Amino acid sequence: MRLSVVSCLKAILTGLYVTRLDRAMAGLTSGVGVVFMLHRVRPAEMAAKGPNRILEVTPEFLDETIVLTRRLGYDIVSLDEAHARLKGGEFDRPFACFTLDDGYRDNRDHALPVFQRHKAPFAVFVPSDFADGRGDLWWVKLEAVIEALDHVDVRLDGVHHRLPASTRDQKDAAFSRIYWWLRAIPEQAARDFVAELVARTGLDLSSLCTELILSWGELRDMARDPLVTIGAHTRRHLALAKLSRAEAVLEIAEGHARLEKELGRKIHHFSYPYGDETSAGPRDFEIVREAGFRTAVTTRKGILQATDSASPFGLCRLSLNGDYQKARYVQVLMSGLPFAILNSARRLRPTRGWIPGLTRSGRSRVAHTSS
Repeated sequence: MRLSVVSCLKAILTGLYVTRLDRAMAGLTSGVGVVFMLHRVRPAEMAAKGPNRILEVTPEFLDETIVLTRRLGYDIVSLDEAHARLKGGEFDRPFACFTLDDGYRDNRDHALPVFQRHKAPFAVFVPSDFADGRGDLWWVKLEAVIEALDHVDVRLDGVHHRLPASTRDQKDAAFSRIYWWLRAIPEQAARDFVAELVARTGLDLSSLCTELILSWGELRDMARDPLVTIGAHTRRHLALAKLSRAEAVLEIAEGHARLEKELGRKIHHFSYPYGDETSAGPRDFEIVREAGFRTAVTTRKGILQATDSASPFGLCRLSLNGDYQKARYVQVLMSGLPFAILNSARRLRPTRGWIPGLTRSGRSRVAHTSS
């Protein structure tokens, strides 16, 4: 299922590229800018083979995307500059921001040198518990469990399932089945479920967070580079929409305050964990506005429009997905044409999900995001 959907989307994007429809329509469909969303950047030989591979791109692809972005006439700017342009209505030239979620150490080791080589600013959004070394990267744990098993025994909604996991396709399908069920239940219940699964499998993943995520000292060193903006990503990386208003306010405030204290600077930009419509909505946008942030990004897929200047607290992003590491795909998406086609299709006949990795809602039963 996964490969056929991915292949279908690649064919659509390639068709738009080869026929040059993306370039022909760009004047009508392109917006004022784009915010790229990444998570991990590391060499192909180090990349995950499991379903979390969609959260990883190579340094070479990042380099290629930066070159493409400038060749298409975009200014690569910081989030502060993007905010200034949105606020001032300065849209003479399109602009692009690069953002990375969660604070993985490979952001420093493999992404930072690429950005430095191009003198391109970028932002890293960090949950404070992650930098403390006690973050729960449950989606990584879930992948590790499934990679270690030939089948996975789980109870979902009170029903026992024995999910086959001996082949790559079966492992991906098992991950997707469990992942989306977890995304629909309360946060603590989801994390307890994965913890129990890890314990039952016998894996020692206790040092996972400290192995993968930048420490406070490493973040301070990285933040000294003028190209780097550090942004907030809550305290524990919880889906805000699942929390009460008071809980959401506290989750945002604690992460925000801890970042400012540890880094010794004001933090003006925010990223919603998971970031789709089921994880963050208008109530949460308002909380972030009240907290004093200048911008906030979601995982809803799309490009920036001039109207985003009215409320820059639910900005969409364009995902640089590990399954789509070709410049032609990025170029077509930056044109805005796929999103214009999608929006037209929805007006004619509302759809759910449509094509994974492309929908503005950010929700997909195949392509997930941990942002």
